[in-house]
Amino acid sequence: MTARTTIQVDEEALKMLERMKKERGVSSYSDLVKQLIREVKIIEKSEKGSLPGLKSFKREKIDRFD
Repeated sequence: MTARTTIQVDEEALKMLERMKKERGVSSYSDLVKQLIREVKIIEKSEKGSLPGLKSFKREKIDRFD
């Protein structure tokens, strides 16, 4: 069995978590927090340039309009 703990959040954060929990259809705050952490990790990975399918950038011959 996993140990349980309590975290403190202000009322605004609690309302946001409650709303997101309903929107995402998750059964617990723990599941919601895990989802959010996974999403952040995926974003961080893509921001570090790990997009293997992305074609390399080539500048066009005419890149300015005068």
